Amino acid sequence: MDLQLPIPESFPAFPYSPPYGIQTDLMRHLYESIEQKKVTIVESPTGTGKTLTLLCASLSWLADEKERARKGKMKETRIYILAKDWVVEQTLERVRRELEADEQEYETRLAQARKREEIMRRAAKGRVTKRPKVGRDDDKLQKNEDEDSQFLPETDQEAEEGEIHISPALRALMAKCSSRTKSRHDPDSDGEITCTKVYYASRTHSQLAQVLPELSKLKFAANPSVTNFHPKDNAIQQQISRKRALDDLLEQDLPTSTKITRAVSLGSRKQLCINDQLRGKARDLDEACRELLGEKEGKRCEYLPPIGEEEQMLDFRDQILASPKDIEDLAAAGRLTRTCPYFGSRRAIPQAELITLPYNLLLQKSAREALGINLKDQIVLIDEAHNLIPTLLSLSSAVLPYATLSTSFQQVCAYVSRFKTRLSAVNMLHLKRLVVFLDSLKKYLEQWKKARENEKEKSEVITVAQLIEGMSRKVSGINLLEIESYLKRSKVARKIAGYADKMRENDAADPKRAIRKGAIPPLHVVEDFLLSLTNTNTDGRINLTLVNLPGKESAVEIKYQLLNPSPHFMEVVEDARSVVLAGGTMSPISDVINQLFATLAPDKITSFSCGHIIPEENLQTLVVGMGPTGAELEYKAKQQSDPVIIAQLGQILLNFANIVPAGMIIFFPSYKFLNAAKGFWTGGGMLSKFSSKKEVFFEPEDSSQVESVLQEYGAAATQVDIYPKEGNKRGAMLFAVIGAKLSEGLNFADDLARGVVIVGLPFANLGSPELQERMKYVKRLEAQRGTAKKEKGQKDAAAELYENMCMNAVNQSIGRAIRHRDDWASLLLLDRRYGTTSVRNKLPKWIGNKVKITESFGQTVKEMGTFFRNKKS
Repeated sequence: MDLQLPIPESFPAFPYSPPYGIQTDLMRHLYESIEQKKVTIVESPTGTGKTLTLLCASLSWLADEKERARKGKMKETRIYILAKDWVVEQTLERVRRELEADEQEYETRLAQARKREEIMRRAAKGRVTKRPKVGRDDDKLQKNEDEDSQFLPETDQEAEEGEIHISPALRALMAKCSSRTKSRHDPDSDGEITCTKVYYASRTHSQLAQVLPELSKLKFAANPSVTNFHPKDNAIQQQISRKRALDDLLEQDLPTSTKITRAVSLGSRKQLCINDQLRGKARDLDEACRELLGEKEGKRCEYLPPIGEEEQMLDFRDQILASPKDIEDLAAAGRLTRTCPYFGSRRAIPQAELITLPYNLLLQKSAREALGINLKDQIVLIDEAHNLIPTLLSLSSAVLPYATLSTSFQQVCAYVSRFKTRLSAVNMLHLKRLVVFLDSLKKYLEQWKKARENEKEKSEVITVAQLIEGMSRKVSGINLLEIESYLKRSKVARKIAGYADKMRENDAADPKRAIRKGAIPPLHVVEDFLLSLTNTNTDGRINLTLVNLPGKESAVEIKYQLLNPSPHFMEVVEDARSVVLAGGTMSPISDVINQLFATLAPDKITSFSCGHIIPEENLQTLVVGMGPTGAELEYKAKQQSDPVIIAQLGQILLNFANIVPAGMIIFFPSYKFLNAAKGFWTGGGMLSKFSSKKEVFFEPEDSSQVESVLQEYGAAATQVDIYPKEGNKRGAMLFAVIGAKLSEGLNFADDLARGVVIVGLPFANLGSPELQERMKYVKRLEAQRGTAKKEKGQKDAAAELYENMCMNAVNQSIGRAIRHRDDWASLLLLDRRYGTTSVRNKLPKWIGNKVKITESFGQTVKEMGTFFRNKKS
């Protein structure tokens, strides 16, 4: 029997009553999209409570789905009873008790875990933890009869069976930490329960850190229930005397406890590793951890339970799920219990209802498989989804420097030479094919470099087929899929690198060349490139570039570039029940649909774009197309180094600084333009004039300095009288770059941004070979789909892509200004092109209808003066 959930009119779990109308509309839309198994694109401006509404809607559906599953189980029991004419209330009661017992038993375990955690925290405050003494490994090691045996690949028999070759210790650990679970009624099951989940992904850990505080605000009732199911098919038509009694039992709510959502945060080893000794010595933490997992019992990481003793990890799993923990909380809990939070968090995946994780762990199939993440019929919610397309493209790219290729070739040759008498025929066959491939690719790049050194053009873009054709004939007969599969199965890359490191360390002539633990095997880089070449579609290109290295001879770099972001993401879409792409500014939404969902049926895609919660009078948006001299403003690349243009821009900003109170942020289209303006203004005295009005700050090119600059800017912008007496400074100016460190993910609320100025449009460099290939690709796709014919004035797919990339970056910078309901700001778009229909249509929907194009600079100043005077009053 199919029971359909009705779309709620209200959401009791929402913590603020009543919610804004747009919040209720968004939650109803999201709930309906999940129930109807659709893909939806949601645009909800910052300040509208986007994270809270997304969590409330998805978890409300999850709670209702849990109740639906229980009621469905009860209905199945009733049908069975009636069909067998076993009309016994006790049978139905027993089923109810069994369903209840599973949940109650686990809730009891979580409550006990919370108590244990509190006791350990109290105990930790009263003691000083001493670091265990770590003896030198070389004092404990005993030389094996044959030291080089550790570098041999696994047996051919296991390789033919497709086994992943790992040490027994690592195999046992992976079996314990695997997220694949069996049915509760399976006699071999460990008793775990599994459930439908919400996978909440965002770009960075700092963005994900905002999720759990919002989760804690939700007010789910202790006994949720779904009151109105709509059976689509009533298969039972029999009329028996006790049917009413069974229905009464069925309609009773099952006691549950969903006040605390079982949540787990997934992160990398960089965030979660608590082995300080390993962190301090490793060149690459991931690789060092993998090496340590393969060590013998006495040398394994001290924060992993002994092989065969799973109770410690299970207890830690329960502690993770007992109360929501972000990445920092997980690391602290791991140190408290001396248990690895990296593997502990993965152990908690099957029983978690909400899983937060960064993009790369969700979007890469290999990462999902490594974690045991199964997206089948799950909810995938991707926040900050404006970054999704570039992220998908970058994750599918693979760069192979010539130096890494050369090193890999030397290491493989040395390895084969040393172990040729001990390697089996199958291993030798695969390794010889690998040698042929590496040698041929190396010679191809050397010949290409020789041909290009004296030419003006130092780069070339070719197809994968052209690359293979340009290599030796032997390569064309090699199945690259088999080589890549062999490298993945045998883990021989690490063994080859390990042997090379040993030889280097034994080189008494150069002891300084010894490699620290955790170096990434060069062959792993080759492996990634090989995997890219095995893609059997036409969506990839090979970019060859001659790179000039300071003080060294120029070198060739070969890169695989994916042109189509859709195929890998469609794997997620096809598995998941529902996929939600959410962002503060997703405009233009049509671009997202065209690039990611072109092959998806239109009725499976929905979108929702809500207005802002601020009153209309709190936002002023002006297109400034005329300067003080009456000249048109158009900051194209050629004008960005013109002293006259820069001088005029300085005068415009000085006028704005006289009007805008408190903080004012000016976004430039590039560092090059900003640095040119800064240099000219410094020499011409304009920078001093800025400083007389506001304290001036510039976005640092070094990421480590961003925090200090923001703190100083914040203090200068806010710790002043917003409307001071004439002659006093009135806040601060912050010069930044669109698409750089300050253009997204930061909160410039209230006095931090009473004015946001966007200078020009940040169009990408058309000379980029990678961009040119993408534009050619989308244009070719447009022709294949029969949509190449355009009306007069309408852009083709390549021009649309180029403009959309620009406007995506602009929209993120625009979103820095308004951060909550009572916020207000003036948004100034300095370039006449913002007044064109195509560009205006791609601005966020929440400002699209409020844009005013001023006819002169005098009108701009007048409109600004009126806006800020009204705010003052």
